[in-house]
Amino acid sequence: MRFPTPLLEGRLLRRYQRFLADVDTAAGILTAHCPNTGSMQGCAEPGMRVWLSPATNPARKLAWTWELVEALPGVVVGMHTGRSNALVREAIEAGRVPELAGYPTIRPEVKYGEGSRIDLLLTAPGRPDCYVEVKNVTAAVAGRIGYFPDAVTTRGTKHLREMSAMVAAGHRAVLVFCVQRGDVDCVRPADHIDPVYGRTLREALAAGVEVIALGATVWPAGIELERRLAVEAG
Repeated sequence: MRFPTPLLEGRLLRRYQRFLADVDTAAGILTAHCPNTGSMQGCAEPGMRVWLSPATNPARKLAWTWELVEALPGVVVGMHTGRSNALVREAIEAGRVPELAGYPTIRPEVKYGEGSRIDLLLTAPGRPDCYVEVKNVTAAVAGRIGYFPDAVTTRGTKHLREMSAMVAAGHRAVLVFCVQRGDVDCVRPADHIDPVYGRTLREALAAGVEVIALGATVWPAGIELERRLAVEAG
């Protein structure tokens, strides 16, 4: 994925009210939309180098969107959770996810379960439908380990139960961790943050839900999922 227009670089002053961020740029201090509802642990410290994209709708209240952050020296992180579905779809269509190859039809945001929408529904004649749920990973700890979630997620736990139900009904269900940073080698459930999610993930694995993790190369011009990462559910 390439950004259609160059990003504006700046320094984060503060993130507040979950959806707002003040950024010091060459164009002055701007208030940008923060498209990440998590805690953004390690990715939202004042003074961090950040990049913003311009809004395509001139009538939008906030003219800029926070896209990237340099969480560690040389480690640029894609923190826009809304990009993760498109990144995974792009990787599937490019043949970089062998487990999800051979499905000619990919439909986004299909209703299923208990009032939910699956991120991607893959279908092919003569094959079980494949329900793909994408989770964006930005948090990491020492030892090149990424973890999810970075805040308690009852919604994420609900999705795992719905995916297990799809497997029980004869379909495939695949959870894809989209890791938008280049310094991570494996992904683990964040039991120290949300033990219920971690326990439910292990139950889903036992029920036949498949889990894979894809790592991205991130730079100010774009983001590309190109690495397979280990998943350690514990």
